Amino acid sequence: MATMDRTARSFLLSELVSGMWLTFRYMFKPKATLNYPFEKGPLSPRFRGEHALRRYPNGEERCIACKLCEAICPALAITIEAEPRDDGSRRTTRYDIDMTKCIYCGFCQEACPVDAIVEGPGFEFSAETRQELFYNKEKLLRNGDIWEAQIAANIAADAPYR
Repeated sequence: MATMDRTARSFLLSELVSGMWLTFRYMFKPKATLNYPFEKGPLSPRFRGEHALRRYPNGEERCIACKLCEAICPALAITIEAEPRDDGSRRTTRYDIDMTKCIYCGFCQEACPVDAIVEGPGFEFSAETRQELFYNKEKLLRNGDIWEAQIAANIAADAPYR
């Protein structure tokens, strides 16, 4: 009986017909793919992309040079140098991240007590030379200025889970 059934199925091409029916059904459904460079998919508020240093609303940088991010970085990608200011507080004079070493673990963002260093929404960054992937303080502050609204919204959306 099994051989007759198998012979009938192969003679009537039932696998081919079921495959064509499946193709016909999906022909009229909305497309699941994106035209990537022109259409971008949604990003989670917890997405960890390109690093940024944030500023307070008055324009002063948030980093207090506690060096917790440097200490917790498992890849040793962060280098910080600091000196005291006239008012007694400390601020960084050098804040470098070697993006070729960074593993995007997010520990630096979690360790920061003032949310100064964050991993922003930028994921489209490439370079022609290795030197372009060494981010200094100016580049990190520029990233923070560009994405401040998006970063603040992501932190606010993630706040109940922190």
